[in-house]
Amino acid sequence: MKNNNLSYSVGLDIGTTKIVVIVGRKNEHGKIEVMGVGKSKSLGVRQGVVGNVTQTIQSIKQAINLAEQMAGVPIKKVAVGIAGKHIRSLHHSDYIMRENPEQYITEEDIKILKKQVDKLVMLPGEEIIHVLPQDYKVDAQSDIYEPIGMHGKRLEANFHVVVGQMASIKNILKCVKEAGLEMEALTLEPLASSDAVLGQEEKEAGVAIVDIGGGTTDIAIFKDNIIRHTCVIPYGGEIITEDIKNGCSVIEKYAEKLKVDFGSALPDMVKEDVFVTMKGLHGRKDHEVNLKSLSQIINARMEDILELVNNELKGYGAFEQKKKLIAGIVLTGGGSNLQHLRQLSNYLTGFECRIGYANEYIVNDKNQHLKSPEYATAIGLLMESLKITDKKIEQEKEEGEKELQEKSVNTMEKGSSETVPSSETFTTDETKKEDKQKTKSKSKLSTFGQMLAKRAKDFFNEEE
Repeated sequence: MKNNNLSYSVGLDIGTTKIVVIVGRKNEHGKIEVMGVGKSKSLGVRQGVVGNVTQTIQSIKQAINLAEQMAGVPIKKVAVGIAGKHIRSLHHSDYIMRENPEQYITEEDIKILKKQVDKLVMLPGEEIIHVLPQDYKVDAQSDIYEPIGMHGKRLEANFHVVVGQMASIKNILKCVKEAGLEMEALTLEPLASSDAVLGQEEKEAGVAIVDIGGGTTDIAIFKDNIIRHTCVIPYGGEIITEDIKNGCSVIEKYAEKLKVDFGSALPDMVKEDVFVTMKGLHGRKDHEVNLKSLSQIINARMEDILELVNNELKGYGAFEQKKKLIAGIVLTGGGSNLQHLRQLSNYLTGFECRIGYANEYIVNDKNQHLKSPEYATAIGLLMESLKITDKKIEQEKEEGEKELQEKSVNTMEKGSSETVPSSETFTTDETKKEDKQKTKSKSKLSTFGQMLAKRAKDFFNEEE
């Protein structure tokens, strides 16, 4: 394999608790082969926002180095995820008047329409991250999902616009650049996660993906294969760890271990008399933690987070018949590993829930290392990078074919100019050909007349 960035793609997930880098490529069957994975502790990010640029750069470099060593290739370009409490979304309608309605609508018309939306006046310090078309209207015909190839004068669309703070976006850009990388795409993290864990049928039926990360809980709602709503809740697994730290009087490292190894979102599923002994600090006596109490601490915070999720679902209208989420909720992200969380979500939201595993599209994950939901965003970003790579290859192929076609036409024209006779010669040859055809026709007519006359003569001779 050639060591160039068109041969493979890279996803970079800058999270609150961890930085993940995944290098991969597509095999001949269109499935993803993971070449390398790098993971490091995130030191400079709080609630999805870069708070310490230097520490974040160091964490990115560490993850990149690990991924490069495993993959055996240099990493230059990456697709990066963005989240944080500064993210908000809005709905906007816009239109363009096409100069020539007789010509069919092309991809270029869609791009022009999207650029119109980019001119929207945002709040001070905000910048548009995504402009996502939901449906189109061509002249008087509405509810069109694919207008390319149609004819019309007025092209209108409803858009889902994702907006973020300019300062936060620039901080991510700086960290990526200072780590020696080039950012080829900036993608909202719940959209990346949805690519990794959701199926087309779920998106069509109506589904909400709830990505519970370390610092934030990201939500994306789909219906009829269209993104309908996105939002970021500024609470995640990290705040649960903080609650355990305070409630059980342990240090952060032990609080995280208690949550991951023994935590449960449903206190009723835990026995009263079960304890875990934590080692005392610097010779102090060991500390016992009751698992029932631990579960109650976790449950209280998870109910708060799920209540906020429920408010977002209600705000979208998920409980209305027309907007009902038939496929329910898909939980993903590191926080979804919490024991009994699915049952608690079923109970509090009223929707059927499942855990979204991110290795469905991976063909070489034999040890199930990437099965954990915590890799959903990174794999989604890798898939986004692969799409960009495929598009570049397709464009290069089209350009190559176009260039070859132009050369072929030029060669034919050059050959024709050398071999085609002058107009006089051509006219003379044509005239001769026409005269010959006329003579032949006359000859045929003469032969036919002679035959007819002979038959007539024979007929009358018989009559006599």
